[in-house]
Amino acid sequence: MAGELLIDEPLDGVRRLTISNPAKRNALDHAILDGIAAAVRGADDGATRAIVLTGAHGMFSSGYDIGDIPEDVFAAEAEKLVAHPFTSAIDALDATDVPTIAALPGHTIGGGLELALACDLRVARDGIKLGMPPAKLGLVYSHTGLRRFLHAIGEPRTRQLFLLGRNISAREAKTWGLLHEIAGEEDLEGVALDWAAELTANAPLSVRGNKRVLRALLDAEATLDPAVEAELIALRKACFASEDLAEGVRAFAEKRPARWQGK
Repeated sequence: MAGELLIDEPLDGVRRLTISNPAKRNALDHAILDGIAAAVRGADDGATRAIVLTGAHGMFSSGYDIGDIPEDVFAAEAEKLVAHPFTSAIDALDATDVPTIAALPGHTIGGGLELALACDLRVARDGIKLGMPPAKLGLVYSHTGLRRFLHAIGEPRTRQLFLLGRNISAREAKTWGLLHEIAGEEDLEGVALDWAAELTANAPLSVRGNKRVLRALLDAEATLDPAVEAELIALRKACFASEDLAEGVRAFAEKRPARWQGK
C-alpha cells in the first residue's frame, strides 16, 4: 500500500505537508515524493507564504522505500526512486522561493534527513535520532546530496555521518548545524507554526529575494566539470546493480550483520 501526503493550511498563508506511511515508518515512496513536489511547486502561487514539512504518527521518515522491491527488478526500481539529481521532491524544495520549515516529530533517517536538510529551517522533538545509513546498506550516495551536507555541517562532520553510519541525537545534531532548534514533544507543532507565522509576517520580497541570492551563491560554489559529474553519477548508478547493496538491504530488513563481498 502506497503512502500518502496530507495537506492542510493550519494558518493563513501556511501550507503544511504531512508524510504518512505508518506501515513503513513513513518511508518515502513515489506517491509521497511526487506529492511533495507537486505541493511545493503549487505553493509558488503568491498566496502561500511559508511551507511546513512534517510527519504523522510520531515519525518524520525512515528514508527511501527500497526494502520491499523484488530482487529481479531491484536495481532499476531502487535507482529510479532515489537517484539524484532527479528526485522531484528535493528539486522542488531547492527551487522554491517560499521559505520552508521541517518539523521532525520522530527519527529522521537517510533520504528523510536529506529531505529535511533541503528545507530552510529545521526543528525537532527532543530525543529523536538522525542518521545516514548508506555505509550500512552498501549505497553510494549522490554527489548532490553529499554537497548539501558539506554546505550544512562541513567536511569533518559529513565524513563522520556518512562513513561511520551512526545515528546521532537531536542535541548533537543541533551542535552540528543539522537542526536550528529542539522542542519538547508537546511544543514541536507550536514552534514550527510560530516560525511559519513569523515568516508570513516578514516582507515577502525580502524573504524570497534572499532565498534566491543564497541559492545562486551556493550553486556557483558547486559547479563540477561535466566529465567528473558524469563519472560520479555513473558510480552511484552502478551501486544499484551491486551484490553488496542487495545484501545490505536484505541484512537491514532481517536485522543481521551484512556479509559484504565488495562487488
